[in-house]
Amino acid sequence: MKSEIVEGELGLPQGFMWGAVAAGIKVSGKVDLAAAVVPRGGRAAVMYTRNRVVAAPVTVGRKHLAGTGGRVNAVLVNAGNANCATGQAGIDACIQTCAAAAESFGCIFDEIFPSSTGIIGVPFPAAKVVAALPALKAELGSTTQHAEAFARAILTTDTKMKVSRATIDVDGVEVKIFGAAKGAGMIHPQLGAPVRPAGPPHATMLVYLFTDIVAETEAMNALLATAVERSFNSISIDGDTSTNDTVMLLASGASGVPLDARIEETFANALALVCGSLAHQIVDDGEGVTHVVTLHISGAATEQEARRVAETIATSPLCKTAWSSADPNWGRLLAAAGRSGVAIDAERITISIGKEPVFAGGMRAIGFNEAATHAVMQQHEYTIHMHLGMGEAECRYITCDLTEEYVRINADYST
Repeated sequence: MKSEIVEGELGLPQGFMWGAVAAGIKVSGKVDLAAAVVPRGGRAAVMYTRNRVVAAPVTVGRKHLAGTGGRVNAVLVNAGNANCATGQAGIDACIQTCAAAAESFGCIFDEIFPSSTGIIGVPFPAAKVVAALPALKAELGSTTQHAEAFARAILTTDTKMKVSRATIDVDGVEVKIFGAAKGAGMIHPQLGAPVRPAGPPHATMLVYLFTDIVAETEAMNALLATAVERSFNSISIDGDTSTNDTVMLLASGASGVPLDARIEETFANALALVCGSLAHQIVDDGEGVTHVVTLHISGAATEQEARRVAETIATSPLCKTAWSSADPNWGRLLAAAGRSGVAIDAERITISIGKEPVFAGGMRAIGFNEAATHAVMQQHEYTIHMHLGMGEAECRYITCDLTEEYVRINADYST
């Protein structure tokens, strides 16, 4: 068996139909309403934001998953309005659109999984969504064009579609994964434990992972949590966690191949490849981003401590602004690590930017070359290596610079 990212026209899982239309939610008139339908029904594992302020579709979606035991017939996503901080009216609007979608797609009301992304606090235009459903149903199909229409319709300030595919071979039968994501700002995902229909649920980046493997919700929960922790939970654009963050893994079962012990590791590797690719694409398309920076924190006592150091550096305005101008101000990296709350000893730490040493033995590295380090940081993408000298644990965390363009986009977002 093998797993690999598949490019081009290959890699779409069986058992799904996708489509998108313009419902008039976006002022621009662009496509803003999308659906992914599983005609024979599917099973889902979902992780939501840990933000304590959540959007109406997060509240409604949790209830639906708990009520059906993880069964999903259709995913309904709108862009242009987050339906967050809209009170009971927002909940009612979400329920109204789910009911209308269930009638259109011929399924039970709570087998509709809702998602929204866009501006917070604006009344949700449910009537526009309901009116667009017949056209959306007519647009459904199972080709690459249909799947990519879905991926484009969910975008907001994104500048490009974000998709990834993987295929594994199981005794000559292909099992496929197709992932679509959106996110360019308000990106610092803190996704909680997967929703477990048998118990209490836990909870803008939106990620939808479609696969044709045969799997139950409980079996997918652990795989999704592991894949998310080292992908979407290991990125940051601006340090702000959305009220709507959602990652869904939806299985149609159409391949006929069961997710059992024999293929679990292979499927997990394929899922990790797709999630890793989408996470990287999100940061690369971040609002105003000119540099993508991977933080490789090693030599930590635990992986959690390595991540805490990485997150502190990744969300430091001083570090991020230095990256925007390729300024090799390594002191900001060291200071951020020092305030992370992790027990460290500066004299044990070594730091390099790319292959250029910048700090060692408690002071500037003997071989520090400012011009060469500046040249590394002028590249669109590079890695900062920090070894803490405290243990064997490590993590990789993807982040970016903070630019004037990011400020401009977000200063004018609602106007």
